[in-house]
Amino acid sequence: MKQLFHDMLGEATRLTRTGNLLEATELIQRTLRGESAPAPAPAPHGKTAATSHREEGWIVDAEARFIDDAPELAVPAGSSQADTCSDEQWLRGSYSHGGRQLAYRLYVPPGSALEAGPRPLVLMLHGCTQGPEDFAAGTRMNEQARRAGVLVLYPEQTQHANSQKCWNWFKAQHQQRGRGEPALLAGLTRQMVADHGADASRVYVAGLSAGGAMADILGRTYPELFAAVGVHSGLPAGAASNLPSALEAMRRGAASGSASGPSVCPVIVFHGDADTTVHHDNGAAVVNAARSAQSPQGAPRVIQGHAPNRQRFTRSAYVAADGSTAIEHWQLHGAGHAWSGGSSEGSYTTPGGIDASAEMLRFFLSHKRAHGC
Repeated sequence: MKQLFHDMLGEATRLTRTGNLLEATELIQRTLRGESAPAPAPAPHGKTAATSHREEGWIVDAEARFIDDAPELAVPAGSSQADTCSDEQWLRGSYSHGGRQLAYRLYVPPGSALEAGPRPLVLMLHGCTQGPEDFAAGTRMNEQARRAGVLVLYPEQTQHANSQKCWNWFKAQHQQRGRGEPALLAGLTRQMVADHGADASRVYVAGLSAGGAMADILGRTYPELFAAVGVHSGLPAGAASNLPSALEAMRRGAASGSASGPSVCPVIVFHGDADTTVHHDNGAAVVNAARSAQSPQGAPRVIQGHAPNRQRFTRSAYVAADGSTAIEHWQLHGAGHAWSGGSSEGSYTTPGGIDASAEMLRFFLSHKRAHGC
């Protein structure tokens, strides 16, 4: 298996460097399936197609809609990036830490912070190939935040750090407190809390795929900062330490990782059981790690139902000693690698599914950090 991965990585890297991204992706798909036949012709532009990620980042088989120009979310007329008190805003900025610079977008709901009091903040981590505008449009989190009066922060991974803009969840230096991307993202979050008067006891983090994996890492490395964590189609912290182990975890599912400390934050997990990009056992591993660390009371409360598009789901809620729901696990039956209930204006979405954004925000706002998670 090691030699197989080694040979595949060398050829996939060569194909990627020469611009043959689809061929590189087909190679990794066939290697994982144990096939060696020539790859079929790539799908026409505008259809579903595989995206490829190389060693500077990672390689992932992902079915997605290509969004050439993600929509620029509208801000009401008369609003200003300098006005932080009254109007709804969609701000653009950058943050520097440890020699790295990170661009971000910040959604500010309408209403005066002084009138409403300190507002909660949600850090949203996009998946590979995505950016803040695409992720905001696809998840529709800003719509939910507008109703609830919540700030939403969307940092953007750089192509310099990862050629396909994936958060580097699978590298050891990005799984530790005080180092790499966890330190960068925690620093940005603290800066936004200070700059916009957010409620430091109600700061949350959520992500999709690679962003979901990084969200779990942040919850474990900075439990004093984040009051709850949302992981959609992601992997548990410590699931991998390099590219081969990342591919294996994505393909087969990972054991509950512990490289970043215990999973002590309240956590809500969404994962489709037909996900061919990140095996759904990874979602279960995130839940199991949280159960092991938090020891919820008794058996979970299980509800089964259908989303508006008739997609079936199973929701398992694990209750803490104080009666609050400490862990939620949404198993999305028949769903693939996409944000449930999202909009077709963004990539990696399943319109009509259970609204993951609404459910995450509902779960988040039921938790308030006192002295760490």
